[in-house]
Amino acid sequence: MLMTKTPTEAEIAGKLQRLSQLRAAIGQAIVGQDEVVEQLLIGLLAGGHCLIEGVPGLGKTLLVRTLGQALSLDFRRVQFTPDLMPSDILGTEVLEEDHGTGHRHFRFQQGPVFTNLFLADELNRTPPKTQAALLEAMQEHQVSYAGVTHALSEPFFVLATQNPLEQAGTYPLPEAQLDRFLLNIRVGYPTAEEERAILALTTGGAIEPPKAVMTGADIVELQKWVRQAHVSDGLLTWITSLIRATRPGPDAPSAIQDYVRWGAGPRAGQALVLAAKARALLHGRLAATREDVTALAAPVLRHRILLSFAAEAERKTTDDVVAALLAALPAPARD
Repeated sequence: MLMTKTPTEAEIAGKLQRLSQLRAAIGQAIVGQDEVVEQLLIGLLAGGHCLIEGVPGLGKTLLVRTLGQALSLDFRRVQFTPDLMPSDILGTEVLEEDHGTGHRHFRFQQGPVFTNLFLADELNRTPPKTQAALLEAMQEHQVSYAGVTHALSEPFFVLATQNPLEQAGTYPLPEAQLDRFLLNIRVGYPTAEEERAILALTTGGAIEPPKAVMTGADIVELQKWVRQAHVSDGLLTWITSLIRATRPGPDAPSAIQDYVRWGAGPRAGQALVLAAKARALLHGRLAATREDVTALAAPVLRHRILLSFAAEAERKTTDDVVAALLAALPAPARD
């Protein structure tokens, strides 16, 4: 296995400055939502995918498009509908004829998933067969069609949106597919000041697209740096304890026993470690801390915990359960 050289302080400083420029470029089109933008960048740096939840009109699509423009990445958006077929995403074979020889042959025509930044808008609007078409692409970064494997471009980043309110005519994502998303990002309403700024920004002249400040190669390099970031033994033990404590059992915290039907699997622990490393790098550090884990526990776990009927009856959310879990299992005194 080839090892990536450890970056120097000068290299880290240079990349971090460009990450700051990236945030500033996104801020030209997106007002507020600082936490959402940070989690989106964490998902990108960690090499994972993100599920974005929020009511319509909060700028989710604009945010993803702006990210692609600021990174000079190829961006594709697909509106998922009940009649969407897997071939509409992955691609299909077309029959071509050589007019000189008359010979006919099949050629694979790539679908929109062959991109760097793929936005699956309202993913839960399409049936499970089409939802599942994304699984191999998300996990393996490749597409298999007619016995042939086609590699996807790097970096490859899937962002899927869901409307948390309107559930009529939707197909809830199965747990196996939800688990493939590194983070579940929730987009809330803007503050009064932010909303006024949005109205002023979007009802005047055309908004200039942001200039590209980073490239796909920069992101791939940063993803390698994230893997090299340090996680202490104590922090790793705490993360392991947090994930295992989400599973109902006699030793689980009371909040888990009362409100959780099914806990998180090992992939949640992997996601929390990688996300904590990415957040550390985003903040200029090469070692994850307790604060990184605490800040990302909810986005990592909220779509991996299945609540019980008692939780629904008492209007408890997964974020409530994660907060109780962090209170029951406090972080180690030192990282």
